[in-house]
This record gives sequence, structure tokens and C-alpha cells, in this order.
Amino acid sequence: MTMNKAKLHHFYKTVLKKIKPSLIFFLAVVLLVIAVLALRSNNEHMITLKNDVYAADKMNGDVEGALSRLQAYVVSHMNTNLATSTGVYPPIQLKYTYQRLIDAQAAQVASTNSGLYTAAEDYCQKVIPEGTSAFGGGPRVPCIEQYVNSHGLKLSPIDPSLYEFDFVSPTWSPDLAGFSLLFSVVLLVIWAIVVVSKFIVRRLIK
Repeated sequence: MTMNKAKLHHFYKTVLKKIKPSLIFFLAVVLLVIAVLALRSNNEHMITLKNDVYAADKMNGDVEGALSRLQAYVVSHMNTNLATSTGVYPPIQLKYTYQRLIDAQAAQVASTNSGLYTAAEDYCQKVIPEGTSAFGGGPRVPCIEQYVNSHGLKLSPIDPSLYEFDFVSPTWSPDLAGFSLLFSVVLLVIWAIVVVSKFIVRRLIK
């Protein structure tokens, strides 16, 4: 028993006593502060990239490129989450791009259908020589209606979900924020072990 106490006393004086828990704790806090600042920086850069997407969408710029840069950043950095679960609607919605597609399709349909009734009248006049004008009724009306229905363009629905996006950030990422947080946790664990070990050894060698 005396031999064990002597060994513990020697271990305490040569090893444990030289370890400074306060220094370990200080380093852990410094790293934790760095991690918090880095996490904030990650989030701010994500917001900048997200605003770039909105600007490109509004100005009809390089939406695909801006979106790709945002996705690449979010999926590789902590604290940049843009998941649908954070709100009712997907966080990234290309509403201007979507509206431009709707407007372009409507213009194409209007342009194609602009002379349709005149073409239908000419066609049905040849098929049914005897009859009242299409705009005044008569036997040509069914012919004209059929022609318009078969030749006219209609607006096709565009799925808005194709222009809505969400990106999920990782729980931990190998960047400044991730490594600072990791080393801070490791140091806090070491600090706790040292403090507890010193307390137990001091009690045993008394």
C-alpha cells in the first residue's frame, strides 16, 4: 500500500502537477471562439451566394452558375443549411426565371394562334363552299371549331418545383469552423480528465 502511494505521489509530482488545467481550458475557449466566428463567416458567405442567385434570377443572368456555386458551398460547410424543413416553402425559388418561361410560352401560343381563325375560315370555306361566315354562324361553325382545336397551341403547365431548390449542409465539415470546434471539444475532454485525475490522486496520496 505504501509502495502504491509512493508511486502515485511520484506520478503526481512528475506528471499531473506539471499539467496546467487552466491553460488547457483557455486554449479550448479560444478555439471555441474561433469556431463560432468561423461558423458565422460560413453563414454570411452562404447569404452572399444566395443573393447572387436571386440577382442572377431577376436580371436573367447566369442562374445555373450562381446556383451551382451556392450548392457546392452549402454541402461542404457547416451552418449554411438551406433545407425545406427550415420553412414552409423551399428556400431557393427562381420566380423570375419561372415567370419568364411562362411569359415566353404565352407569347409563342398567342403568336401561333393569332391567325388561326382566318386560316380556319379559309380551310372550311374550301371544305364547305356553301355556308355562312364563321363569325356569323352557320354550317361552317363545327368545322372551324374542330380546326381550331386540332391546330391551336395551348399553354402547357410548367412544374414550379423544377425551379425550387433546397440544399442541406453537413453536421461537420473539414474547414476552419469544423476543426476549431473539434479541437475545442477534445481539449475540454482532456481538461476534464486532468481535473478529475488530480482530484482523485490527491485524495489517494493523503
